[in-house]
Amino acid sequence: MRVLGIETSCDETGVAVYDSERGLLGHHLYSQIQLHSEYGGVVPELASRDHVRKLLPLVDQLLDETDSKGKIDGIAYTSGPGLIGALLVGSCVGRAIAFGWGVPAIGVHHMEGHLLAPMLEDNPPAFPFVALLVSGGHTQLVRVDGIGQYQLMGESLDDAAGEAFDKAAKMMDLDYPGGPHIAKLAERGTAGRFTFPRPMVDRPGLDFSFSGLKTYTLNTVTEHALENGLPDDQTCADIAYAFQEAVVDTLAIKCRRALKEAGMTTLIIAGGVSANKRLREKLEKDLQKINSRVFYARNEFCTDNGAMIAYAGCQRLLAGQAEGLAVKVKPRWPLADLPAVVK
Repeated sequence: MRVLGIETSCDETGVAVYDSERGLLGHHLYSQIQLHSEYGGVVPELASRDHVRKLLPLVDQLLDETDSKGKIDGIAYTSGPGLIGALLVGSCVGRAIAFGWGVPAIGVHHMEGHLLAPMLEDNPPAFPFVALLVSGGHTQLVRVDGIGQYQLMGESLDDAAGEAFDKAAKMMDLDYPGGPHIAKLAERGTAGRFTFPRPMVDRPGLDFSFSGLKTYTLNTVTEHALENGLPDDQTCADIAYAFQEAVVDTLAIKCRRALKEAGMTTLIIAGGVSANKRLREKLEKDLQKINSRVFYARNEFCTDNGAMIAYAGCQRLLAGQAEGLAVKVKPRWPLADLPAVVK
């Protein structure tokens, strides 16, 4: 089965063609970062309009490049969670294309796409495993026994980890999105100058909270600010280092705890923050000590992309799942509500 995948949940327009026998045939991604950077975050109306402008030209280009015109067997599009206007663009286009071509279509859960993104690699993990979904909108630990067999183990009670990175970056006048800029700045940081708290690691459970860490960071920036309202360059780097270490340590501690609770030895990390080099290094080192392994997608498939949607949709279409003509989007959509894929 050859599936066209469409991703428009937030600020990136992604399209991909996935073949169940040949794998990923091609993909394209258009990022709106430059559009939203001057506002310090995503403006939903601007995001929706940009998806309208970019989506169909990207689809047409991709179909030509993959020799897929007239050969698509199904359409997969992100139908939630995400920004409702952005979701409607991709869902309406995907559903219309499917109707015009007479092929089945299915709405894909955005986070299921992220969760399954490591399956696109040459050495994919095998079920069951624990998944850390960590992005600008989500920080969740999920027990995964198969596609659609998800049990939430823990989640953030306030800010997601990626959101905390963005806000910490803004405190130091760094560009949006903040994660890559904090990571780059932290490379020049001095270990030990600042020690930030590891929130909620001294209590049982697998939930996260990053709002207190955000406040601690703001207080540190304010305490060391100069006349221009910012600390000097080296102090900013030291703060970035301490902040990143606190987030990474917190995530790693909870991941080890989740693996022990689930009785598993395989962890996957997915979502934008999973591209963080320090997080990968920490998890690889820590899990090696307990005879466990961590898997993740290549960097281009950590952020939002069409490939993960095409793959996830293909698995469900192969299992006989499809949707009718009605376009349904779900800005809020728990993973546990998804039906299992039975092959």
